[in-house]
Amino acid sequence: MRTARGFTLALTLCATPALSGPLTDAAFQQISETVFGPVIETFDIPGIAIGVTYRGEAYTYTYGFAVRATAQPVTSDILFELGSVSKLFNVALAGLAEERGLLSLERPVSEWIPGVEGSAFDMITLYDLAAHANGGLPLQVPSQIRNDADLTQWMANWTTDEDPRHIRSYSNLSIGLLGKIAGEAFGSDYETALKKELLPELGLENTYVTVPEAAMGHYAFGYDRFGGRPIRVTLGMLDAEAYGIKSSVADMTRFLEAHLGMYATTAEVAAALSRTREARYDTVHYAQAMVWEEYAWPVTAEELARGNSREMALAPQPITKRNVSLEGSMFFNKTGATNGFGAYVAMVPEEEIGVVVLANRNYPNPVRAEATLALITEILDAE
Repeated sequence: MRTARGFTLALTLCATPALSGPLTDAAFQQISETVFGPVIETFDIPGIAIGVTYRGEAYTYTYGFAVRATAQPVTSDILFELGSVSKLFNVALAGLAEERGLLSLERPVSEWIPGVEGSAFDMITLYDLAAHANGGLPLQVPSQIRNDADLTQWMANWTTDEDPRHIRSYSNLSIGLLGKIAGEAFGSDYETALKKELLPELGLENTYVTVPEAAMGHYAFGYDRFGGRPIRVTLGMLDAEAYGIKSSVADMTRFLEAHLGMYATTAEVAAALSRTREARYDTVHYAQAMVWEEYAWPVTAEELARGNSREMALAPQPITKRNVSLEGSMFFNKTGATNGFGAYVAMVPEEEIGVVVLANRNYPNPVRAEATLALITEILDAE
């Protein structure tokens, strides 16, 4: 197997020549195959689905198998695990709850969870949970937390030596708390609120936390990075909120269309989605919004590699409060993975383009970002 560095060289050498005229489906298929072919080969990806929305038109490229044992092909309705791309739905639900007057993202967490008043959560707002501006919350939910009572006790006792707004700590616990609060604001749990309040508004009929029996035949298997064993995610405390969604490339393309204003939604849903893209903090590599990570466009592969590095996910990072709104063209992205799946979404609103890449193999984040950037560049150059 070639290394990630070998992939970079291969991608550079295999870049598709610029095409002229409007983007046709044939041109899109050619670009996708040329750009992602080296990725598929290098990382032995069983199946991949790429969705693009570009200037009001949708395109889909699929390759390989959803289930290797039965040679079931990847199609546009195959379900992939989104991993942390799921967090984008979490913050959209929270934004919708705010639009409906059910909560305020500007208020501290302690106002929403009884029993943690007087703790560090007096200083952390609901928006901060979404931006990981949390003073060092752990990546995973601590193993001793098994129910709501355990969670409240842990939160009441948790302390930080830093002003939470000065430290970005990528955390499933952080975003999990937001999803829990948002679900309860709607008078239910997170999964129920998502199914009832948000997904229908976006026209997403093939997106789930719990895959129903009728859809199990379209649920791909993931394949682990070591022995290639077929696996699927097992959810625990707050996991549905953090990385539990399964969706198809068709639904995820529509999700990006809604963000780009190419799919008609209600005014409150459009406002909720827009809210999630408002960056309040700056890291050393990008502006941090509600889960979305934002770069000035055009962006380089090297910049995306640094922003999507393991260090940004695994180690606390300094952040600063942004005082003015971002200006100019922006590139938005988010990665996601479970043990058997790797996902990536990106969009450039100014160029009216969004891309989703779903694979049933967890491969490096910088590779996903570099290949997607190359895809976007080739598409923009094709006209």
